[in-house]
Amino acid sequence: MRSLFWLLAVFAAAAALAVLGRLDQGYAQFAHGPWRVEMSLVLFAVLAALAFALLYFALRLARHAFALPAYVQSWRERRRREHAHAALAEALQAWLEGRYTRAEKDARRAFEEGAAPGVAAVIAARSAHELGAPWRRDQWLERAEGAGARGAARLSRAVTALAERDYAGARDALHSHDAGGRHIAALRLLLRAERGLRNWEAVLRLTAQLAKRDAIAPGLAGEYRVQAHVEVLAHAAVDRAAFEARWRRVPPLEQAAARVAGAAARHALALGLPGLAREALEKALAAEWVSSLAALYGELPPMDGAARIEEAGRRIERAERWLLEHADDAQLLAALGRLCAQAELWGKAQSYLETSLSFAESGATHLELARLLDRLERGAEAQRHYRRAAELP
Repeated sequence: MRSLFWLLAVFAAAAALAVLGRLDQGYAQFAHGPWRVEMSLVLFAVLAALAFALLYFALRLARHAFALPAYVQSWRERRRREHAHAALAEALQAWLEGRYTRAEKDARRAFEEGAAPGVAAVIAARSAHELGAPWRRDQWLERAEGAGARGAARLSRAVTALAERDYAGARDALHSHDAGGRHIAALRLLLRAERGLRNWEAVLRLTAQLAKRDAIAPGLAGEYRVQAHVEVLAHAAVDRAAFEARWRRVPPLEQAAARVAGAAARHALALGLPGLAREALEKALAAEWVSSLAALYGELPPMDGAARIEEAGRRIERAERWLLEHADDAQLLAALGRLCAQAELWGKAQSYLETSLSFAESGATHLELARLLDRLERGAEAQRHYRRAAELP
């Protein structure tokens, strides 16, 4: 459109000049000494315009000639940047495709040509790590930090340290990372490092932070919390007061988890806290039926003194309510047999133990039944169950 406009303007000027030449009889005269030059005014105007145009183009040409070295240098710099960014893109693509030798080579070229040198150095470092060259990896990471990619370099140090099971090194790298307290990727890596170091209190804290941001799958977060609570309770099981205090700090929902309740009950029994063990088992079994917890419920020791029979009766009543929904659970039946034996209900105890064995044989159940028969002075039958208990795991 612009070219058409200029073409029309030239034709209009030519037409105007032709009309002016026919109407105007003026002339222009130039004198120098004895010489005289006369020409029509129109011809003079045309020659003046041509002279101006020639002078203008001569000046433009001279300007471009003087600017040519700078232009060539700028063109070369632009081409160099284009090649460098292309090398960086190729390095990233090669790294994502798992072609680590090519990725390190292209990243080196991008780094040397100055295309995002920090990013290029990190790609080269991660590629060198995958190629099993830790010395090159560490050199590239130092270059990345020097090029301003400090955060990416430290996260990469943590990733490579975790791959080598250097959990302490990974944690140190993440703690020195500026965004370590806010960045989701850093928190995930820190969680892996703390789990490797068995720092379970930190695992609980980090899992809660990630779950709050929906940055961890709920099932995985639950598994991490359960494992951490089990380990923390085991660590606290050296003192009755410390253990009981730590158990009370476990959230109620997680107290009801089968693994947590089972671990708490076993430690509580070892520390002489049968009440806490019973509370933990009953809460967990109310939330989810787990046969092994029912078996552990039957192993709770009887109370001392006059309340022994009454307490055993309450436990039997609760277990028999469970039996209404789990009539074929061999471990629950064995637990009921033990509870009835504690309450000196010998006939019911024998019946429950024999019914348990009819569903699934167990060395522990055979042994419990043998002891009961011994108490009832039925030695021959007791010996048969003793032998069977020795044959079973």
